Amino acid sequence: MCAANLNRRGFLRSTGGALAVALGGGLAISGCSQVNLSAEPNGGTLLERLRDKGEVRVGFANEAPYSFIGSDAEITGEAAELAKVIFERLGVPNLQPIPSEFGSLIAGLKVGLFDVIGAGMAILPERCEQVLFTNPEFIAPAAFLVPKGNPKGIKTFQDVAKQQGFRLGVLIGAVELDYATASGVPRNSITNYANQPSGLEAVRTGRIDAFALTTISLRDVLSKNPGAPLEVTDPFTPVVDGQPQHTAGGFAFLPDQTNIVREFNKELAAMKQSGELLRILRPFGFTQAEMTDMTATQLCNAPAA
Repeated sequence: MCAANLNRRGFLRSTGGALAVALGGGLAISGCSQVNLSAEPNGGTLLERLRDKGEVRVGFANEAPYSFIGSDAEITGEAAELAKVIFERLGVPNLQPIPSEFGSLIAGLKVGLFDVIGAGMAILPERCEQVLFTNPEFIAPAAFLVPKGNPKGIKTFQDVAKQQGFRLGVLIGAVELDYATASGVPRNSITNYANQPSGLEAVRTGRIDAFALTTISLRDVLSKNPGAPLEVTDPFTPVVDGQPQHTAGGFAFLPDQTNIVREFNKELAAMKQSGELLRILRPFGFTQAEMTDMTATQLCNAPAA
């Protein structure tokens, strides 16, 4: 299956199939549109190429509330809706979603399966070594999904580390794994889950004691499971070696494409200034508390967890 031919409804038939072909098949994409993976000079020409084509391929992980396939089989979410607006203003009217597991998004970008990652990806120093992030559109503290009453009494990853035998769940490829292990949580007590519903079910059935993710993500998945005997703990900013670890999400491009990132950031800054950004994100559970003026440069230069 060629990535260029995977449409929105194709996602429902073959989640992540395009990435499996490229990564599991030895980059077997010769039958698809030609993709030039060499670095471009002078800030790159991606924006010009997208304008000529009239379409941008956006890699996403089907994770609400960031980018996901809605009940109408169309992509939506904070990142998806923001991408539609910004790319339209940049002269690229059409958006083609390409599904991937979260942990494979950067690999998919590198092999040319999509032009940009739009999945609310946290801007982390180690990721900044591989991709070029836009400035973040939101900042989100961490939290835990726990049984009602929070019987283990956890508030931070340090609390988890102090409890022998505590079973923690995290999302595959998400930053919470790094926060947990850096805080002293044993790696063999942490289970990876492919998506939020799987993590919720693991807590509900007692297979794990808590599922760690951003507050926004956990509130979203819990709202879709009314009656579940679970709750989301108070939000907190993880601290590793005395340094606060801010989880702020942005879009990611290949490192040589500085021109399109500069133009993207200009549009994003104007939307922040006018309040339009919050109006777009609010339907997905975001509030003024999640708005941020932090930059990708600040986040990329922060001490790594």
